[in-house]
Amino acid sequence: MIEIGITGKPNVGKSSFFNAATLSKAEVASYPFTTIDSNRGVAYVTSQCPCKEFNIKCNPKNSICEDGVRFIPVELIDVAGLVPGAHEGRGLGNKFLDDLRQASVFLHVVDASGSTDEEGRPVEPGSYDPIKDVEFLEKEILMWLYGIIGKNWDRLIRKATSEKIDMAKVIYEQLSGVGVSVEDVIEASRKVGKDYHSWSNEDLLVFVDELLKIAKPSLIVANKADMASARENIERLKEKYPNVVPTSAEAELALKRAAKAGLIDYTPGDGDFKILDEGKLTKKQLSALEYIRENVLKVYGSTGIQEALNRAVFDLLDMIVVYPVEDEHKLSDKEGNILPDAFLIPRGSKPRDLAYLIHTEIGDSFMHAIDARKKMRIASDYKLQDRDIITIICK
Repeated sequence: MIEIGITGKPNVGKSSFFNAATLSKAEVASYPFTTIDSNRGVAYVTSQCPCKEFNIKCNPKNSICEDGVRFIPVELIDVAGLVPGAHEGRGLGNKFLDDLRQASVFLHVVDASGSTDEEGRPVEPGSYDPIKDVEFLEKEILMWLYGIIGKNWDRLIRKATSEKIDMAKVIYEQLSGVGVSVEDVIEASRKVGKDYHSWSNEDLLVFVDELLKIAKPSLIVANKADMASARENIERLKEKYPNVVPTSAEAELALKRAAKAGLIDYTPGDGDFKILDEGKLTKKQLSALEYIRENVLKVYGSTGIQEALNRAVFDLLDMIVVYPVEDEHKLSDKEGNILPDAFLIPRGSKPRDLAYLIHTEIGDSFMHAIDARKKMRIASDYKLQDRDIITIICK
Protein backbone atom coordinates (compact mmCIF):
# COMPACT_ATOMS: atom_id res chain seq x y z
CA MET A 1 0.00 0.00 0.00
CA ILE A 2 1.28 3.48 -0.85
CA GLU A 3 2.43 5.37 2.26
CA ILE A 4 1.88 9.11 2.60
CA GLY A 5 3.70 11.06 5.31
CA ILE A 6 1.90 13.98 6.98
CA THR A 7 4.31 16.57 8.36
CA GLY A 8 3.90 19.95 10.02
CA LYS A 9 4.50 21.91 13.17
CA PRO A 10 2.12 21.54 16.13
CA ASN A 11 -1.32 23.16 16.10
CA VAL A 12 -1.78 23.54 12.33
CA GLY A 13 -4.64 21.04 12.04
CA LYS A 14 -2.45 18.06 11.16
CA SER A 15 -4.40 15.70 13.43
CA SER A 16 -7.67 17.07 12.05
CA PHE A 17 -6.42 16.37 8.52
CA PHE A 18 -5.45 12.83 9.55
CA ASN A 19 -8.81 12.21 11.25
CA ALA A 20 -10.80 13.72 8.39
CA ALA A 21 -8.90 11.68 5.80
CA THR A 22 -9.25 8.35 7.64
CA LEU A 23 -12.89 8.66 8.77
CA SER A 24 -15.39 6.75 6.62
CA LYS A 25 -18.89 5.30 6.81
CA ALA A 26 -17.86 2.08 5.05
CA GLU A 27 -15.72 -0.90 5.99
CA VAL A 28 -13.35 -2.95 3.84
CA ALA A 29 -11.93 -6.40 4.54
CA SER A 30 -8.18 -6.27 5.27
CA TYR A 31 -8.23 -2.44 5.11
CA PRO A 32 -9.59 -1.15 8.43
CA PHE A 33 -10.61 2.46 8.62
CA THR A 34 -9.56 2.71 12.24
CA THR A 35 -6.05 3.85 13.09
CA ILE A 36 -3.55 1.04 12.62
CA ASP A 37 -1.49 2.28 15.56
CA SER A 38 -0.91 5.60 17.29
CA ASN A 39 0.19 7.42 14.15
CA ARG A 40 -1.01 5.37 11.17
CA GLY A 41 -4.33 5.06 9.43
CA VAL A 42 -5.97 4.24 6.12
CA ALA A 43 -7.33 6.93 3.79
CA TYR A 44 -8.54 6.72 0.19
CA VAL A 45 -7.83 8.19 -3.21
CA THR A 46 -10.68 8.31 -5.71
CA SER A 47 -11.11 7.39 -9.35
CA GLN A 48 -14.08 6.86 -11.67
CA CYS A 49 -15.02 3.18 -11.51
CA PRO A 50 -15.67 1.48 -14.91
CA CYS A 51 -18.93 0.03 -13.55
CA LYS A 52 -21.01 2.94 -14.85
CA GLU A 53 -19.35 2.77 -18.24
CA PHE A 54 -20.52 -0.87 -18.56
CA ASN A 55 -23.78 -0.28 -16.68
CA ILE A 56 -22.99 -3.09 -14.26
CA LYS A 57 -22.88 -3.45 -10.48
CA CYS A 58 -19.36 -4.09 -9.22
CA ASN A 59 -18.35 -6.14 -6.16
CA PRO A 60 -15.20 -4.47 -4.80
CA LYS A 61 -12.92 -6.48 -2.51
CA ASN A 62 -9.83 -4.33 -1.93
CA SER A 63 -11.59 -0.98 -2.30
CA ILE A 64 -15.03 0.66 -2.20
CA CYS A 65 -17.37 1.91 -4.90
CA GLU A 66 -19.89 4.62 -4.07
CA ASP A 67 -22.11 5.74 -6.94
CA GLY A 68 -19.46 5.03 -9.53
CA VAL A 69 -16.55 6.49 -7.57
CA ARG A 70 -13.90 3.95 -6.54
CA PHE A 71 -12.18 4.62 -3.20
CA ILE A 72 -8.73 2.99 -3.19
CA PRO A 73 -6.83 2.63 0.11
CA VAL A 74 -3.53 4.34 0.93
CA GLU A 75 -1.75 4.50 4.27
CA LEU A 76 -1.21 7.77 6.13
CA ILE A 77 1.71 8.21 8.53
CA ASP A 78 0.92 11.03 10.93
CA VAL A 79 4.24 12.35 12.21
CA ALA A 80 4.16 14.27 15.48
CA GLY A 81 4.51 18.03 15.22
CA LEU A 82 7.98 19.09 14.09
CA VAL A 83 9.74 22.20 15.32
CA PRO A 84 12.88 23.94 14.01
CA GLY A 85 15.91 21.84 14.95
CA ALA A 86 14.04 18.52 14.79
CA HIS A 87 16.83 16.93 12.74
CA GLU A 88 19.20 17.68 15.63
CA GLY A 89 16.88 15.85 18.03
CA ARG A 90 14.90 18.87 19.22
CA GLY A 91 11.51 17.79 20.49
CA LEU A 92 10.86 14.27 19.25
CA GLY A 93 12.39 15.13 15.91
CA ASN A 94 14.68 12.20 15.17
CA LYS A 95 12.17 9.55 16.16
CA PHE A 96 9.38 10.98 14.07
CA LEU A 97 11.56 11.91 11.10
CA ASP A 98 12.59 8.27 11.02
CA ASP A 99 8.89 7.36 10.83
CA LEU A 100 8.90 9.04 7.41
CA ARG A 101 11.45 6.62 5.96
CA GLN A 102 8.98 4.55 3.95
CA ALA A 103 6.67 7.40 2.91
CA SER A 104 6.63 7.86 -0.86
CA VAL A 105 5.27 11.40 -0.74
CA PHE A 106 4.93 14.11 1.91
CA LEU A 107 1.96 16.32 2.73
CA HIS A 108 3.30 19.44 4.45
CA VAL A 109 0.39 20.79 6.50
CA VAL A 110 0.79 24.52 7.21
CA ASP A 111 -1.45 27.06 8.93
CA ALA A 112 -2.49 29.24 5.99
CA SER A 113 -4.27 31.66 8.34
CA GLY A 114 -0.95 32.65 9.96
CA SER A 115 -2.41 32.24 13.45
CA THR A 116 0.37 30.09 14.95
CA ASP A 117 4.06 30.92 15.35
CA GLU A 118 7.01 28.66 14.45
CA GLU A 119 6.50 26.60 17.62
CA GLY A 120 2.75 26.24 17.02
CA ARG A 121 1.73 28.75 19.69
CA PRO A 122 -1.42 30.82 18.96
CA VAL A 123 -0.81 34.35 17.67
CA GLU A 124 -2.95 37.03 16.05
CA PRO A 125 -4.39 35.63 12.77
CA GLY A 126 -2.37 36.86 9.81
CA SER A 127 0.64 37.87 11.92
CA TYR A 128 2.79 34.83 11.02
CA ASP A 129 3.94 33.98 7.50
CA PRO A 130 3.12 30.34 6.56
CA ILE A 131 5.89 30.41 3.93
CA LYS A 132 8.31 30.20 6.88
CA ASP A 133 6.62 26.92 7.84
CA VAL A 134 7.26 25.42 4.41
CA GLU A 135 10.88 26.57 4.48
CA PHE A 136 11.60 25.07 7.88
CA LEU A 137 9.79 21.78 7.09
CA GLU A 138 11.77 21.37 3.88
CA LYS A 139 14.99 22.20 5.72
CA GLU A 140 14.32 19.69 8.51
CA ILE A 141 13.65 16.85 6.07
CA LEU A 142 16.63 17.87 3.91
CA MET A 143 18.99 17.90 6.89
CA TRP A 144 17.58 14.62 8.22
CA LEU A 145 18.39 12.84 4.95
CA TYR A 146 21.70 14.71 4.60
CA GLY A 147 22.64 13.46 8.06
CA ILE A 148 22.11 9.84 7.03
CA ILE A 149 24.58 10.23 4.15
CA GLY A 150 26.84 13.07 5.29
CA LYS A 151 28.04 11.54 8.55
CA ASN A 152 29.35 8.52 6.65
CA TRP A 153 30.42 10.21 3.40
CA ASP A 154 34.18 9.66 3.75
CA ARG A 155 33.64 6.01 4.65
CA LEU A 156 31.31 5.56 1.66
CA ILE A 157 33.91 7.06 -0.69
CA ARG A 158 36.60 4.71 0.69
CA LYS A 159 34.28 1.70 0.31
CA ALA A 160 33.50 2.52 -3.32
CA THR A 161 37.21 3.03 -4.09
CA SER A 162 38.64 0.01 -2.28
CA GLU A 163 35.94 -2.44 -3.39
CA LYS A 164 35.63 -0.93 -6.89
CA ILE A 165 31.87 -0.50 -6.48
CA ASP A 166 29.83 2.14 -8.31
CA MET A 167 29.27 5.05 -5.93
CA ALA A 168 25.56 5.23 -6.84
CA LYS A 169 25.13 1.69 -5.55
CA VAL A 170 27.03 2.51 -2.34
CA ILE A 171 24.77 5.52 -1.70
CA TYR A 172 21.69 3.44 -2.49
CA GLU A 173 22.77 0.80 0.05
CA GLN A 174 23.31 3.51 2.68
CA LEU A 175 19.77 4.74 2.02
CA SER A 176 18.22 1.28 1.68
CA GLY A 177 15.83 1.94 4.55
CA VAL A 178 14.60 5.25 3.12
CA GLY A 179 12.82 3.93 0.05
CA VAL A 180 14.92 5.33 -2.81
CA SER A 181 16.15 3.43 -5.86
CA VAL A 182 19.55 3.30 -7.58
CA GLU A 183 17.91 5.09 -10.51
CA ASP A 184 16.81 7.89 -8.17
CA VAL A 185 20.40 8.27 -6.91
CA ILE A 186 21.84 8.38 -10.44
CA GLU A 187 19.26 10.93 -11.62
CA ALA A 188 19.80 13.18 -8.58
CA SER A 189 23.60 13.05 -8.96
CA ARG A 190 23.29 14.59 -12.43
CA LYS A 191 22.17 17.81 -10.74
CA VAL A 192 25.64 18.13 -9.18
CA GLY A 193 27.45 17.38 -12.43
CA LYS A 194 30.73 16.30 -10.83
CA ASP A 195 32.47 13.06 -9.99
CA TYR A 196 31.30 11.81 -6.57
CA HIS A 197 34.86 11.87 -5.21
CA SER A 198 35.10 15.64 -5.64
CA TRP A 199 31.80 16.52 -3.94
CA SER A 200 31.89 19.20 -1.25
CA ASN A 201 29.33 19.48 1.56
CA GLU A 202 27.44 21.99 -0.60
CA ASP A 203 27.37 19.52 -3.49
CA LEU A 204 26.05 16.83 -1.18
CA LEU A 205 23.24 19.15 -0.04
CA VAL A 206 22.33 19.87 -3.67
CA PHE A 207 22.26 16.12 -4.32
CA VAL A 208 20.04 15.37 -1.31
CA ASP A 209 17.66 18.20 -2.19
CA GLU A 210 17.28 16.83 -5.73
CA LEU A 211 16.92 13.27 -4.44
CA LEU A 212 14.02 14.34 -2.22
CA LYS A 213 12.27 16.01 -5.15
CA ILE A 214 12.61 12.85 -7.22
CA ALA A 215 12.05 10.09 -4.65
CA LYS A 216 9.88 11.81 -2.02
CA PRO A 217 8.01 14.74 -3.58
CA SER A 218 5.92 17.01 -1.38
CA LEU A 219 2.60 18.83 -1.58
CA ILE A 220 1.69 21.81 0.59
CA VAL A 221 -1.61 21.51 2.43
CA ALA A 222 -2.67 25.10 3.16
CA ASN A 223 -4.99 24.36 6.07
CA LYS A 224 -7.46 26.61 7.92
CA ALA A 225 -8.36 28.03 4.50
CA ASP A 226 -11.79 29.17 5.75
CA MET A 227 -10.27 31.91 7.90
CA ALA A 228 -10.25 35.40 6.39
CA SER A 229 -6.52 35.83 6.91
CA ALA A 230 -5.79 32.69 4.87
CA ARG A 231 -6.83 33.78 1.38
CA GLU A 232 -3.98 36.19 0.69
CA ASN A 233 -1.47 33.75 2.18
CA ILE A 234 -2.75 30.94 -0.04
CA GLU A 235 -2.19 33.07 -3.13
CA ARG A 236 1.34 33.86 -1.95
CA LEU A 237 2.04 30.16 -1.35
CA LYS A 238 0.79 29.31 -4.84
CA GLU A 239 3.03 31.95 -6.37
CA LYS A 240 6.10 30.49 -4.65
CA TYR A 241 5.40 26.74 -4.76
CA PRO A 242 4.01 24.53 -7.55
CA ASN A 243 1.92 22.12 -5.48
CA VAL A 244 -0.43 23.85 -3.03
CA VAL A 245 -3.95 22.73 -2.03
CA PRO A 246 -6.15 24.95 0.20
CA THR A 247 -7.90 22.81 2.82
CA SER A 248 -10.22 22.98 5.78
CA ALA A 249 -9.72 19.77 7.72
CA GLU A 250 -12.27 20.81 10.35
CA ALA A 251 -14.89 21.33 7.63
CA GLU A 252 -14.20 17.90 6.10
CA LEU A 253 -14.35 16.27 9.52
CA ALA A 254 -17.69 17.95 10.27
CA LEU A 255 -19.17 16.94 6.89
CA LYS A 256 -18.02 13.33 7.19
CA ARG A 257 -19.43 13.04 10.71
CA ALA A 258 -22.74 14.55 9.60
CA ALA A 259 -22.85 12.12 6.65
CA LYS A 260 -22.04 9.18 8.92
CA ALA A 261 -24.88 10.23 11.23
CA GLY A 262 -27.27 10.26 8.26
CA LEU A 263 -27.87 14.02 8.49
CA ILE A 264 -26.46 14.95 5.07
CA ASP A 265 -25.60 13.31 1.77
CA TYR A 266 -21.92 14.02 1.13
CA THR A 267 -19.15 12.27 -0.79
CA PRO A 268 -15.53 13.26 -0.07
CA GLY A 269 -14.30 15.66 -2.72
CA ASP A 270 -17.77 17.00 -3.55
CA GLY A 271 -18.33 20.73 -3.91
CA ASP A 272 -21.58 20.66 -1.94
CA PHE A 273 -23.77 18.50 0.29
CA LYS A 274 -27.50 17.83 0.64
CA ILE A 275 -29.34 18.10 3.95
CA LEU A 276 -31.49 14.97 4.28
CA ASP A 277 -33.79 16.06 7.10
CA GLU A 278 -33.52 19.64 8.32
CA GLY A 279 -35.74 18.83 11.30
CA LYS A 280 -33.02 16.60 12.77
CA LEU A 281 -30.49 19.44 12.84
CA THR A 282 -30.20 22.10 15.54
CA LYS A 283 -29.87 25.78 14.64
CA LYS A 284 -26.20 25.58 15.62
CA GLN A 285 -25.62 22.62 13.30
CA LEU A 286 -27.43 24.31 10.43
CA SER A 287 -25.38 27.45 10.97
CA ALA A 288 -22.13 25.44 10.99
CA LEU A 289 -23.06 23.68 7.75
CA GLU A 290 -23.95 26.97 6.08
CA TYR A 291 -20.61 28.44 7.21
CA ILE A 292 -18.80 25.51 5.55
CA ARG A 293 -20.80 25.93 2.36
CA GLU A 294 -20.17 29.69 2.11
CA ASN A 295 -16.59 29.92 3.37
CA VAL A 296 -15.09 26.67 2.11
CA LEU A 297 -17.06 24.89 -0.61
CA LYS A 298 -18.16 27.96 -2.59
CA VAL A 299 -14.72 29.57 -2.30
CA TYR A 300 -12.45 26.58 -3.04
CA GLY A 301 -14.78 24.03 -4.67
CA SER A 302 -14.24 21.43 -1.92
CA THR A 303 -12.69 21.07 1.53
CA GLY A 304 -9.44 20.14 -0.26
CA ILE A 305 -8.78 16.95 1.73
CA GLN A 306 -9.63 14.56 -1.09
CA GLU A 307 -7.91 16.78 -3.64
CA ALA A 308 -4.70 16.74 -1.58
CA LEU A 309 -4.70 12.93 -1.37
CA ASN A 310 -5.52 12.52 -5.07
CA ARG A 311 -2.91 15.00 -6.23
CA ALA A 312 -0.24 13.41 -4.04
CA VAL A 313 -0.85 9.97 -5.54
CA PHE A 314 -1.94 10.68 -9.12
CA ASP A 315 0.09 13.83 -9.89
CA LEU A 316 3.21 13.73 -7.71
CA LEU A 317 3.68 9.94 -7.72
CA ASP A 318 2.17 9.65 -11.23
CA MET A 319 0.07 6.59 -10.40
CA ILE A 320 -2.78 5.14 -12.44
CA VAL A 321 -5.60 2.75 -11.49
CA VAL A 322 -5.81 -0.67 -13.18
CA TYR A 323 -8.50 -3.32 -12.70
CA PRO A 324 -7.26 -6.93 -13.03
CA VAL A 325 -9.97 -9.55 -13.76
CA GLU A 326 -9.81 -13.28 -14.46
CA ASP A 327 -12.73 -13.38 -16.90
CA GLU A 328 -12.43 -10.70 -19.57
CA HIS A 329 -16.00 -11.34 -20.75
CA LYS A 330 -17.74 -11.05 -17.37
CA LEU A 331 -15.11 -8.66 -15.93
CA SER A 332 -14.99 -10.85 -12.85
CA ASP A 333 -12.75 -13.01 -10.69
CA LYS A 334 -13.22 -16.78 -10.33
CA GLU A 335 -15.86 -16.24 -7.62
CA GLY A 336 -17.90 -14.06 -9.95
CA ASN A 337 -17.08 -10.75 -8.24
CA ILE A 338 -17.27 -8.01 -10.88
CA LEU A 339 -14.33 -5.55 -11.02
CA PRO A 340 -13.19 -6.85 -7.62
CA ASP A 341 -9.84 -5.09 -7.30
CA ALA A 342 -8.43 -1.67 -8.12
CA PHE A 343 -4.64 -1.45 -8.11
CA LEU A 344 -2.49 1.68 -7.97
CA ILE A 345 0.52 1.23 -10.24
CA PRO A 346 3.12 3.66 -11.63
CA ARG A 347 2.32 5.15 -15.04
CA GLY A 348 4.38 3.40 -17.69
CA SER A 349 4.07 -0.03 -16.03
CA LYS A 350 3.74 -3.10 -18.25
CA PRO A 351 1.37 -6.10 -17.90
CA ARG A 352 4.08 -8.20 -16.22
CA ASP A 353 4.55 -5.46 -13.60
CA LEU A 354 0.83 -5.74 -12.81
CA ALA A 355 1.14 -9.53 -12.58
CA TYR A 356 3.91 -9.22 -9.97
CA LEU A 357 1.90 -6.61 -8.07
CA ILE A 358 -0.98 -9.07 -7.79
CA HIS A 359 1.24 -11.94 -6.63
CA THR A 360 4.84 -13.08 -7.12
CA GLU A 361 3.73 -16.48 -8.44
CA ILE A 362 1.48 -14.82 -11.01
CA GLY A 363 4.39 -12.67 -12.13
CA ASP A 364 6.70 -15.68 -12.38
CA SER A 365 4.21 -17.64 -14.50
CA PHE A 366 3.08 -14.66 -16.64
CA MET A 367 2.56 -15.44 -20.32
CA HIS A 368 0.57 -12.54 -21.75
CA ALA A 369 -2.32 -10.19 -21.01
CA ILE A 370 -5.70 -9.32 -22.51
CA ASP A 371 -7.37 -5.91 -22.72
CA ALA A 372 -10.83 -6.78 -21.37
CA ARG A 373 -12.43 -3.78 -23.05
CA LYS A 374 -11.27 -4.76 -26.53
CA LYS A 375 -11.13 -8.50 -25.82
CA MET A 376 -7.72 -8.46 -27.48
CA ARG A 377 -4.27 -9.69 -26.48
CA ILE A 378 -1.87 -6.84 -25.76
CA ALA A 379 1.86 -6.67 -26.34
CA SER A 380 4.23 -7.43 -23.46
CA ASP A 381 5.69 -3.92 -23.78
CA TYR A 382 2.25 -2.25 -23.74
CA LYS A 383 2.15 0.63 -21.27
CA LEU A 384 -0.89 0.27 -19.05
CA GLN A 385 -3.38 3.13 -19.20
CA ASP A 386 -5.49 4.62 -16.41
CA ARG A 387 -8.64 2.57 -15.76
CA ASP A 388 -7.49 -0.32 -17.94
CA ILE A 389 -9.25 -3.65 -17.25
CA ILE A 390 -6.69 -6.41 -17.71
CA THR A 391 -6.76 -10.21 -17.68
CA ILE A 392 -3.42 -11.89 -16.91
CA ILE A 393 -2.82 -15.25 -18.62
CA CYS A 394 -0.38 -17.54 -16.80
CA LYS A 395 1.42 -20.78 -17.70
